[in-house]
Amino acid sequence: MVYPLAKHIFPNLFKVWVRKVDGLNNLPNGPFIACMNHSSFIDDLLVPTIIIPHVNKNMHMYVNRKYFNNIILRTFLNWGNSIPVEVYNAPDKKEINDKAFKDAIHFLKKGEIVGIYPEGHRTSDGELQQARNGAVKLAASAKVPIVPIAITGSREILPKGKSLPKLKRTITLTIGKPITLKSTAPESFNNATRSVMKEIAALLGKEYRF
Repeated sequence: MVYPLAKHIFPNLFKVWVRKVDGLNNLPNGPFIACMNHSSFIDDLLVPTIIIPHVNKNMHMYVNRKYFNNIILRTFLNWGNSIPVEVYNAPDKKEINDKAFKDAIHFLKKGEIVGIYPEGHRTSDGELQQARNGAVKLAASAKVPIVPIAITGSREILPKGKSLPKLKRTITLTIGKPITLKSTAPESFNNATRSVMKEIAALLGKEYRF
């Protein structure tokens, strides 16, 4: 079932914050991995809210598993079939992230969408952080494209460390053209990740320095 809230309720709510959306015509018809920069908790709802009504497919976000510890958040995240991942060096990190990878492959094979923040964490200063290769590895295994997406303005509404959002219409979401990996060999993953992040940076009008 495609998220009813993301299709019918959240779009009206997000009109309070979203100023502009560009590039919806770049979204593929088939499964893909959405890769975004990450500045705010709002991003986790914003991206599915914009993408799901357009493609009419489920979207499964990679989410830091610590947020599943809160019963209210866990209920919501499980309802949306979010995928828990471990971003810190916990003893069971490999086990958790291996399962996340398998779940993501399963959803992509069903023709659905997976959303990943390659940087792994929200930025504290608004600049792009060094990305990891997880999204590229997943794209190589599932043989699906990566869609770069730039989010601006969400940090002004709810920056890291704050709990109440401001009522400001500042968010712009820019969707780039799909990227098909030139190689699926593991030794190409670093360069491929860098290419994805440079595309996101270009959409943001920034530089990716890693």
